[in-house]
Amino acid sequence: MSRTVAPPLNVLAVAGSLKEHSVTRVVMRWLAAELEGTGCTVDVLDLRAENLPLFNPDNYRELPAYPQLQQRVHKADVILLGSPDYHGSIGGAVKNFLDYYWQEFAGKLFVPVVASHEKGLTVIDQIRTVARQCYAWTLPYGVSFAEKTDVAEGQIINATLRQRLSMLARDSRVYGTLLACQRQADLTGKEVCFMAKHRA
Repeated sequence: MSRTVAPPLNVLAVAGSLKEHSVTRVVMRWLAAELEGTGCTVDVLDLRAENLPLFNPDNYRELPAYPQLQQRVHKADVILLGSPDYHGSIGGAVKNFLDYYWQEFAGKLFVPVVASHEKGLTVIDQIRTVARQCYAWTLPYGVSFAEKTDVAEGQIINATLRQRLSMLARDSRVYGTLLACQRQADLTGKEVCFMAKHRA
């Protein structure tokens, strides 16, 4: 495998809850700090602060904020997706964010992080489905957590969750780097591969 991407790894951490006191936001900021501590460059995209309009395929490219947000997505090698579990589904804000992009996700690593009282398995599966449809990769597991038992008063209170999040951060960095290196090699190479259609 050609290793042509130099560190630091670029990570986009999407905090996908619109709740003011969100446990999803707490966990995503913890992961951001963990990854920054290992040399990654982390951009936290807080969807509560972005106020991204409902996706409309007729005019989304005309939105004033779209070009800058597109650049943030384009720059990312790894995309951490933090979503609440609403009715066994991805939160609406996260789904709305995902609807804006497609080709920008190709060849990148998606990492599911889910706030759920029921393990968040269906949400993790839906994130995998989105990744597959956009020719992205996913970490082979996700991390879920619950309000009050795992996260309370702006802090992660469960030691087991902290260990699992540390593992998630490590695996996101290691496998994200491998995939980013191969993605860049595929984009600049001449071999037949699924990234060939994204070459300049």
